[in-house]
Amino acid sequence: MTCFLGIDLGTSAVKALLVDENESVRAEAEAPLTVSNPGPLASEQDPDAWWAAVCVALDKIKAAAPAAMAEVAGIGLSGQMHASVLLDAQDRPIRPAMLWNDGRAHAEADELKRLGPELAAELGVPALSSFNAPKLLWLARHEPETLARTASLLLPKDYIRLHLTGERATDPSDAAGTWLFDQARRAWSPHAVAAVGLNPALLPRVVDGSAPSGIVRSEIAARFGLRPGVVVAGGGGDTMVGGVGIGAVEDGRAFVGLSTSAQLFVAASAHRPAPEYLVHSYCHALPNRWCQMAALQNGASVLAAVAHWTGDASIPTLLAEAEAQYCAPSRLLVLPYLSGERTPHDDPYARGVVFGLTRDTARAELVQAALEGVAFSLADGQAALAAAGAPIASAGIVGGGARSLFWTQLIASVLGIPLRVYAGAARGPAFGATRLARLALGQDDPASVLVEPPVLQTVEPDARLTEAYLPRIAAFRRLYRALRPEFAEAAR
Repeated sequence: MTCFLGIDLGTSAVKALLVDENESVRAEAEAPLTVSNPGPLASEQDPDAWWAAVCVALDKIKAAAPAAMAEVAGIGLSGQMHASVLLDAQDRPIRPAMLWNDGRAHAEADELKRLGPELAAELGVPALSSFNAPKLLWLARHEPETLARTASLLLPKDYIRLHLTGERATDPSDAAGTWLFDQARRAWSPHAVAAVGLNPALLPRVVDGSAPSGIVRSEIAARFGLRPGVVVAGGGGDTMVGGVGIGAVEDGRAFVGLSTSAQLFVAASAHRPAPEYLVHSYCHALPNRWCQMAALQNGASVLAAVAHWTGDASIPTLLAEAEAQYCAPSRLLVLPYLSGERTPHDDPYARGVVFGLTRDTARAELVQAALEGVAFSLADGQAALAAAGAPIASAGIVGGGARSLFWTQLIASVLGIPLRVYAGAARGPAFGATRLARLALGQDDPASVLVEPPVLQTVEPDARLTEAYLPRIAAFRRLYRALRPEFAEAAR
């Protein structure tokens, strides 16, 4: 039996998933990652820690299912976006990678915005501090010696590819998030590359996410019990690969992604830029497919933060407490902007706020308000997509947050749309990566692979709660507007 391996390089963990040709899970594993915050607005990870975590996860897979591991024919890759891996001439990382939630390049992003709306439309969104291009400008000004030593530039999942295959390559969906990529042409943008003064020779070649990008090196195959000749697919950015996993590839198919960060994603048949609404209009992980996305910096990480603030209580315990006491929208308001915010605010300075505390506030109410805060952020994203011509009538939900039916019900009611919960929804991008691995072999009809997985449940919005949440969403928006100047002032 032929098997396929998906590797998802997230921010908090690496996830690996092994499935057979019927998409039945044969083994899965996870290895944690940590984030370093070396200064204000800074967020970094060591690329070598990514590869070490991949090795831990694959060792677990090999130990759990050695026979299935030996039948792997293809590997798919998915990864967190927007972090630059700067390599020297020996393919060694020169410095830690500045992550998607690193806000240090805000001034450089503002400078790139001034290049005009035409370039923003070509690249899919105005320049934001999260993206690679502003970070490269920041490095040129603050660490010129780093760029002087740089021989090549990769994205996070592509550093894993380099270890697996020795190949320097990326795919259109991950390249889309660099602010260096022409979305309609699906190629590096000479205009953007010139704007940041980057040598184009540093950029990797681009292959489709469902196309072969290389073969696993013999020593790596022996290390993990793989057979010779295993193909590694181009892969993709984590959100787009999550869409592949649930069949969100045709025009208008939508989903909520609820992992460390959060997204509202709508598949598209063409590049449809809407930079004025801070909607991210990107290439999909498949040929001739694009997407529109409201990208939120803060998702399930907000709940993890509440768990830490309240004495490292377990997340299942917190969710159970909040569900048990829930009867109406919370009296508290939580701005969940622990790492700034992208859509619709473009505000790297924004931070978390709990408004309305009293002596009687219980932990469960704080948890509920945090869940609502993320849901309200998704409502902001929904409004931005609608303004950009991509209204959402229904959606799937994927990512670790999708494990909670309580949170899913709350989000459905806030957004006023039904949400489909899938079998294995928490596996998200790792499962989508196995599908890209399968397609890279060229033996399957994509239409037979890119199907919606079994729907476990459709969570309908509660019309009474949808109405009750409208004034709370309005208050949430007023609170942010009132505090935005204070966020910027506090960062000085």
